Amino acid sequence: MADPQGERGGRAVARATAQRIFVRDLTLSCKLGVSERERAKYQRLCINVEVRVAADRPIHDDPANIVDYRNLVPAIRQLAQTTTPLLLETLADQIAEICFADDRARSCRIRIEKLDRYADAGGIGIEVEHERATG
Repeated sequence: MADPQGERGGRAVARATAQRIFVRDLTLSCKLGVSERERAKYQRLCINVEVRVAADRPIHDDPANIVDYRNLVPAIRQLAQTTTPLLLETLADQIAEICFADDRARSCRIRIEKLDRYADAGGIGIEVEHERATG
């Protein structure tokens, strides 16, 4: 029977409406840059990824029912070791492809900073948001 007050047994029933997984401050080195001089050496990057996923419930405490962040970090590390993009934007787009490998991912925000480009700046970089294409 429907519960018109939205309560069961005297407790309010909560419904997950959004869920995000994230990787914060992943620091790694990558060869990238527009000039050959930039690409000649590894550059330290700080990468932040936030993925909005379907808030499907119930999950029954089963890892198979979630988008697992443990898959993101190794895939991003592998990408950084095997690619030499000219632009941070290209790297962000490639990371977004990794995020969307799971059909439950709805959107993602990728922030990449070069940590050592300027001595007087903590970091410079980009932030790109992607949404899953529909249709």
